[in-house]
This record gives sequence, C-alpha cells and structure tokens, in this order.
Amino acid sequence: MRHSTTNSLLSRRDVVVVSTVSCIYGLGAPEEYMRAMVALQVGERYDRDALIRQFISMQYNRNDVDFSRGNFRVRGDTIEIIPVYEEYAIRIELFGDEIEGLYMLHPLTGDVVQKLDSVPIFPASHYVASTEVVQRAIGTIEAELAERLGELERQGKLLEAQRLRMRTTFDLEMLGSSGSARESRTTRGTWMTGSPASRRTRCWTSSRTTSCWSSTSRM
Repeated sequence: MRHSTTNSLLSRRDVVVVSTVSCIYGLGAPEEYMRAMVALQVGERYDRDALIRQFISMQYNRNDVDFSRGNFRVRGDTIEIIPVYEEYAIRIELFGDEIEGLYMLHPLTGDVVQKLDSVPIFPASHYVASTEVVQRAIGTIEAELAERLGELERQGKLLEAQRLRMRTTFDLEMLGSSGSARESRTTRGTWMTGSPASRRTRCWTSSRTTSCWSSTSRM
C-alpha cells in the first residue's frame, strides 16, 4: 500500500493521501528514491546487462521461478518485472541495445493487457540509496554506535550494549556488502541528508502538487 501510494504521489497530480502519522513518517529520502527510478521508453537505448544491474540496485530480485511482486526474470533479450506497487507485470523487449516494445501483462497467464510507449519503474524499497549515501551513513552509524555504547557501559548495562553492538554490526555488514538500506530500526534515517529534524520525511515533501492529511483518530 505504501509503495502504491508513493508511486501515485510521484507520478500523478490529483492525489490526496489520508493516513496515520506512522505512514507519513519514515519514507526515506525522496531525492534518493527519485534518483533510483528508471524511466523506460520505446526507442530509447539501454544496455541489457546495465538494466539488470540497475534493477538489482533498486532492490528487485532476479527470480526465474517465483515471478511475483518485487521480482524480475530474464529470457534472452526480454526482461519481465513486477513492480512492488503494481498487480500487472511489465515486459521489456530489447533489440540489441534498443527498447523495441513495452507491454503490461498478466503475471500468471502472460496475456498482454496494454501496449505501452513509456513506463517508469520505481524502486522496490523506500530506503534505496546511492553508494555515496551508504558510505556516509556507515560512518554516521559507527560514530553514533560508539557514543551509545559508551553511555550504556558507563551505566553498567553490559547486556544491552552487547545486543546493540551485535545488531548494529550486522546491519553495517549488510550495508557494506549489498548496499541495501532496508527498514532496520538501528540504522533508519542515517542515510538521509540534513539535520535530524529534517530527516523526518513527510509524504507531502515528495511532491509539490499533492496533499496529505494525517489522522491519529481510531474508529
């Protein structure tokens, strides 16, 4: 639902979002999200292998068996991908390094639903980040970890310090090896630029032409 809403916010001009505060905050950096987006158009030139690597960097998984949301598969010069915010798949037919055709198709039957001239593919995660941002985040996390561990050890909370060290070290290893900035509570927000207050990204900061309304009431 959040991915579908984000897609609508960034690709349409007639969107109003009504949500709880928990849905508005913590969406990651809109600049990084938009920078990772791939705009495909018939007739444009794209290197097949480069496009595959791009999808992987956007946190999509290559899986030729389980063709579901967040996965893509490759068959020769044809790439099929199911965005995390869509029910239908997108087929990309290449002729050499040129996009020959774009189609929206049913993921189970393979029937073509619509022929497309262009289509944007947004990342599979709200926390996608470039290499520079990830490296900066790692340095920030290490500095904050050392500070927090010092506080816990001075308070005699050795068990809490050990748990925090193990969990954060695992997150740092994942960031360093795969570049994946997923929804970890120990690292969330550190790859976003600006002051800590400005890191609280709201959905209305993602688009200048959309509106959001936050509600904490319960029915």
